[in-house]
Amino acid sequence: MTTYENFIDGKWVRAKSAATREIRDPANGELVATVAESSKEDTIMAIAAARRAFDGGPWRKMSALDRGKFLFKIGDAIRKEGKRLAELEVRNCGKPLAEAEYDVADAANCFEFYGGLATKIHGETMSVPANSMSFVLREPVGVCGQIIPWNYPLLMSAWKLAPALAAGNTCILKPSELTPLTALELGKLILSVELPPGVVNIITGPGVGAGEELASNMSVDKVAFTGGTVTGRKIMQAATGNLKKVTLELGGKNPNIIFADADFEAAVDGALFGAFANQGEVCSAGSRLLVEESIHKRLVEAMLKKIPRIKLGHGLRPGIKMGPLVSASHREKVEGYIKIGIAEGATLVCGGKRPVGPEFEKGHFLEPTIFDNVKPTMRVAREEIFGPVLSVIPFKTEEEAIQIANDSEYGLAAGVWTTSMTRGVRVIKELRAGITWINTYHPTFNEMPWGGYKQSGTGRELGLYGIEGYLETKQVNINLDEAPIGWY
Repeated sequence: MTTYENFIDGKWVRAKSAATREIRDPANGELVATVAESSKEDTIMAIAAARRAFDGGPWRKMSALDRGKFLFKIGDAIRKEGKRLAELEVRNCGKPLAEAEYDVADAANCFEFYGGLATKIHGETMSVPANSMSFVLREPVGVCGQIIPWNYPLLMSAWKLAPALAAGNTCILKPSELTPLTALELGKLILSVELPPGVVNIITGPGVGAGEELASNMSVDKVAFTGGTVTGRKIMQAATGNLKKVTLELGGKNPNIIFADADFEAAVDGALFGAFANQGEVCSAGSRLLVEESIHKRLVEAMLKKIPRIKLGHGLRPGIKMGPLVSASHREKVEGYIKIGIAEGATLVCGGKRPVGPEFEKGHFLEPTIFDNVKPTMRVAREEIFGPVLSVIPFKTEEEAIQIANDSEYGLAAGVWTTSMTRGVRVIKELRAGITWINTYHPTFNEMPWGGYKQSGTGRELGLYGIEGYLETKQVNINLDEAPIGWY
């Protein structure tokens, strides 16, 4: 068993209270590690370290080329430790190994993408109606508080840290108290590449106390958060004290629309993958499956035939397609929604219960669950469940599909399945969502912006847009007239 401390100012330090938290494997309850249980005082110490590093350290003034080289080193370090990091991710989060391996590779890619982008930050020279050389500079925001969720700890760490560092900021990263291990391992890699002290600080602990301080502290210039919409609102309110810049990537209740002319087998696979990848613990999960009425019954039957292929078990076992949910309390929350769906009159066609067998007894497993004939007004069709629960909603016309899809407080992601690209693009343009796919679901690229409409958040991560949120814009005007202004 490993013991982790907070990573502050280039050193490992225990929480001021000396409190710790046990981290257990959600598949079998085995103790994996203990971590520091931070409080407000620990967060203040990390913020002070980041503030000193930004105001007086070398990072902000370092050339963009040299900052980029550090990011490439971090990406390379992640690749070298890839196998160990992926296995640790499985033991902490519960996801299948194949998914964890993809996450690790993509985290390395993310640091490398922004390592290259560091030298591509540029301003503008403008022609103005005066004898002036007028230009625009892009500068780092400053100290950034970054709060990430429990479903993709290493990947979300990369999404937050890489663009912020490329822009010249300093950071305090707070992973979820449930799944902090690969973020802390990333701290070890950051230390190994000799990033200047205080540029990256990593603290572990609950949102109450540790996370709240990042949002409210007056020495923090920006806060970036990925997680639930309710918490996102609280962070936005707390950030008003010094009008921090805020980026929020929040919840979703995402429509995955299948038209009758779609490639049927591809659509069946896309529907299942969209709903059940990562146990459905994905903000962009295609948890609302809208199916054209003429193929509705056939498609549901085809999904039911493939459900047995979703093999449950410990993510390190070969062939496992779905692991446990992250915690006992989260499983109970998802089970509560299953009861709600049944009470509302949706047809439970598979799943809805805990699997039986000795390999499941100590873990937080739940069978993949499908509700059919769901009405758009039902809670299972409107509220984010964040688990392996799919709601199937039939529709008659393209217009009805668009209306149902957009009838949501969320607007994160959406998918469309059709062999007509004319229809596909037409429908996508009508959907109020920030991340969309045609004839696929879930692929995510570091080069493309990630974020949602409506209550799914504000701002964007990844791509060129992701670095914009970590940059200030400054205008500079150089007077080229030699004569005095002559106003007085």
